[in-house]
Amino acid sequence: MILVIDSGNTNIVFAIFDDTGNIKGKWRISSSGNRTADEYGVWLNQLIKLSNIQKNQISKSIIATVVPATLFALKMLCRNYFNSTPLVVGDKDVYLGLKICVDNPEEVGADRIANAIAAQKYHKLPLIIIDFGTATTFDVIDKNGSYEGGIIAPGINLSLESLHQNAAQLPRIAISKPTRVLGKSTLEAMRSGVFWGYIALIEGLVKRIQRELNQEEFNVIATGGLSPLFEKHCEVIEKSDEDLTLFGLYLIYQRNINCR
Repeated sequence: MILVIDSGNTNIVFAIFDDTGNIKGKWRISSSGNRTADEYGVWLNQLIKLSNIQKNQISKSIIATVVPATLFALKMLCRNYFNSTPLVVGDKDVYLGLKICVDNPEEVGADRIANAIAAQKYHKLPLIIIDFGTATTFDVIDKNGSYEGGIIAPGINLSLESLHQNAAQLPRIAISKPTRVLGKSTLEAMRSGVFWGYIALIEGLVKRIQRELNQEEFNVIATGGLSPLFEKHCEVIEKSDEDLTLFGLYLIYQRNINCR
């Protein structure tokens, strides 16, 4: 079995895949550059036991991180607790099988690369991937499967936290669909501004991408924790795939095993 680790700015997601590509267990923990391999190991071992997964069957691993401070501890976790030297997305010897058509390919986040590879295999091309993470990102894959570039916008929770911290009279709120567009209270106005504001952002950017690339139809898929909420209410999003990044990492691992 394969340990897949997706280390983002807000959370680190750990998943165990069997050798046929099925997820046997998935857990998340808040990101911190101060945690040690032993802290990860004790926590993860307990969750693996509770999921009735045999730890001694996990012998392979892959890591994608956009937080460099977490990489050393995660690599040591794989080596010390799972007897595995992990593949690290972004290392020069890791084969991706993805044509990246941007000025500096090494700047594209490992999570976005994984998303593109999974979407390329499992979804109809051409497509736009919208990832609701710490940042809200848009990534474009053309009809030939090449990565054509993307857009990075402030994430929804980041925007909410910024409103609370920088406006003295605005409270901290959670994202939810408001009952109407025009708010009759401060809370309603904030919920509407964030929710319908992001709907407008998504629909507007998708239209601009279509216009710029002279491509009338894109398959638009969403991933990330808030993707199911926005899939229901945003006309341009066709489906959500919460585990897209994890499946992309699994595919990268398989490609590297098969080409070595």
